[in-house]
Amino acid sequence: MAGRLAEELQRQRTADHPRPRFLDNVATRIVELDRGILRSYPGSFTAYQVRKTEEIAIEEEQNRIFDKFHAQEEVWIRKGIEARRTRNEGRVRRLEAIRRERSARRERVGQVNFQLDAGERSGKLVAELEHVSKGFEGRTLIKDFTTRILRGDKIGLIGPNGAGKTTLLKLILGQLEADSGSIKQGSKLEIAYFDQFREQLDDDTSVADIISQGNDFVEIGGVKKHVMSYLEDFLFSPQRARSPVRSLSGGERNRLLLARLFTRPANVLVLDEPTNDLDIDTLELLEDVIAQYSGTVFLVSHDRAFLDNVVTQVIAFEGNGQLEEYPGGYQDWIDTKARMAAMGTVASKTTTTASKPATPAKPEKQRSNRKLSYNETRELAALPDEIAALEQEQATLNQQLLDPNCYRDTPKEAIAWQQRIEAIDELLLEKLARWEELEAKQS
Repeated sequence: MAGRLAEELQRQRTADHPRPRFLDNVATRIVELDRGILRSYPGSFTAYQVRKTEEIAIEEEQNRIFDKFHAQEEVWIRKGIEARRTRNEGRVRRLEAIRRERSARRERVGQVNFQLDAGERSGKLVAELEHVSKGFEGRTLIKDFTTRILRGDKIGLIGPNGAGKTTLLKLILGQLEADSGSIKQGSKLEIAYFDQFREQLDDDTSVADIISQGNDFVEIGGVKKHVMSYLEDFLFSPQRARSPVRSLSGGERNRLLLARLFTRPANVLVLDEPTNDLDIDTLELLEDVIAQYSGTVFLVSHDRAFLDNVVTQVIAFEGNGQLEEYPGGYQDWIDTKARMAAMGTVASKTTTTASKPATPAKPEKQRSNRKLSYNETRELAALPDEIAALEQEQATLNQQLLDPNCYRDTPKEAIAWQQRIEAIDELLLEKLARWEELEAKQS
């Protein structure tokens, strides 16, 4: 579906929209617990990130200097008999203190480390839906929806709880039958499904057994790895790996589910609310892994930043069973909806103005135009038609961009159309402002 334009939009969003949107909009102070020490940082989360990055760089430089000095002192203390005769007892005591300090130094908490194995490539077509409808208990969730999903698409599903996002996923994957319409699945599909309800986890089973399934090793990307070593990549210590699932926190359960999900190759990745309870570092790593993943991704999430940084197009539940496709991520969907709403407002104003009857009293008309020059009068008369023409051109371009094939077949034209739409937005604002200025002057 979406091609180079969607990828370019994704790169721009990744740069423009940082991960912790909610924290940035709400928090005025960040309190961090790092290696048993509480630190307070005034300001937003972004300001904290900048400050923390600087502190980490300083700490790493100090540790480097400390470790170099420590190594030199260890070399000195281990010299031959001549060095031992001239040994300075004060220097020996200092070395002992250095050893204690080095031993007590706690390294930064480890981060999750994982990768995705896309396995064998699926067919070019992943799924094709034609005029599909689905409902439950008299309520229509999906009405007359048509789409074509190709290999490599990264699709976000947007809508309120209960709108039908999980239902649409199950229809696409063949786990549900449509009430009407047809659904065609592609070939060679290997699906990995992240379940928001975590029904794949048995509370009475140990963490290691969830991963091992009776084996001591797992194979990731053709490389064998011991189960305990693999779980350490997901921050599970050996002792924690032997604990039952029921003892895990929400974040640990999500990490375990991800660990299990990534033990088998999959060319279709379905993530249903994967961001719940995950820490920011894990979310950022998951974003990077998905961005580099060569397979097809379906993502259901209420995390706006995660959607913006991962998906290349969205399917939005607009209400009453209506589904619409948009290129880009969540913010692009918001911008498109705002632009369409603005277009509708302008069109309504144009229609209202055009439908006004001409002023019957000629003297009054002459008096109303006295403050306008001849050229201004002509400009005012022409503005409604110019605005209507721009709106029509923009509507045509938007309609062309809604065709998913344009990103694959004519990516350069799609980029040009997007640029023209943005230029028309600017022109419309200028002409509307000029229209209001002339009307005010006339009245």
